[in-house]
Amino acid sequence: MASEEQLKASHILIKHEGSRRKASWKDPDGRVISATTRDAAVAQLTDLREKIVAGQARFDEIASRYSDCSSAKRGGDLGRFGRGQMQKPFEEATIGLRVGEISGIVDTDSGVHIIMRTG
Repeated sequence: MASEEQLKASHILIKHEGSRRKASWKDPDGRVISATTRDAAVAQLTDLREKIVAGQARFDEIASRYSDCSSAKRGGDLGRFGRGQMQKPFEEATIGLRVGEISGIVDTDSGVHIIMRTG
């Protein structure tokens, strides 16, 4: 992949007690996040992913409601980004997806994610 090539993706982030920043737009004091185990975050995200894949919910709607990232207000859309702009596991997972494909669970210092490549 050429360095000038850009990736485009949306994601859903669920933070947990191990996340580097234990606060989000929906939990400004971090009370829920600090009390959430990684396993609980993965279980929630797995359930949400299954609903999306089964066609019971749209990715952007789930992101808007459940994601701990400020991108939730854009349906999880992160826009375009190049190499080195995202945490390595996130970047590698995005590169490995085809456009329209949704990742499995991806762990980063921010929490656990599912990623949908959009470009």
